[in-house]
Amino acid sequence: MAAVLACGPEAVLSHRSAAMLWGLSETSRAGIDVTAPARRGRRHGIETHTARVPPDGRDVRDGIPVTGIHRTLLDVAAVAPERLERALATAGAHRLIDRLSVRDLLDRYPGRAGSPRLRALLDTGAERTRSELEARFLRFARRAGLPRGEANGVVWAGGVPYEIDYLWRDVRVGVELDSRAHHADLASFESDRARDRALQAGGHRIVRVTARQLRREPEAVARELRRLVAGARGTLVRS
Repeated sequence: MAAVLACGPEAVLSHRSAAMLWGLSETSRAGIDVTAPARRGRRHGIETHTARVPPDGRDVRDGIPVTGIHRTLLDVAAVAPERLERALATAGAHRLIDRLSVRDLLDRYPGRAGSPRLRALLDTGAERTRSELEARFLRFARRAGLPRGEANGVVWAGGVPYEIDYLWRDVRVGVELDSRAHHADLASFESDRARDRALQAGGHRIVRVTARQLRREPEAVARELRRLVAGARGTLVRS
């Protein structure tokens, strides 16, 4: 916060420092990355990046003005490409949401350093796989007569917004859909577990369902989900 304040009223934490604040990556750098419309001279311990960040590229985390999640990814692609894949996987596994999509930013800044690498990572097919699995689950939920829930519901836990694939908001029960394409690497595996831990600490019960389970054991999955939601509602009534 001190570094941001030292760089003026429109300054925001950015780049590697913003990625650390959002929990997308770690850094051992002593310097703090700040983006501001104009430089105010060299300041010890602060690496200033000169740019005006539009309102839809800004956010606040722990009271600190910071670049939004997807602007942060774009900035990391430019200055620390070796960290980009892990940061992108972490953001995807946590379902961290933003006012702008990554593709919105790539269209806005097509010539920015790091944009080709970021675009290439997005074009691997993981997003498409996830959408197909979500559509399959919605069809399954209707056929199985599951209680009506909310697709891609957003909840807050520990001051961070998380998007849950399918959510029964009234009982704080959610389903996360796992696919090998989106969750096979080590970074995603670790992030998934950290995400589940944060949600459960916030009072949400998260169940993971795979594409294979939907295909091979749909009756068992439906039965268990109905029991879980009904049991959670019964607990609320008794309390």
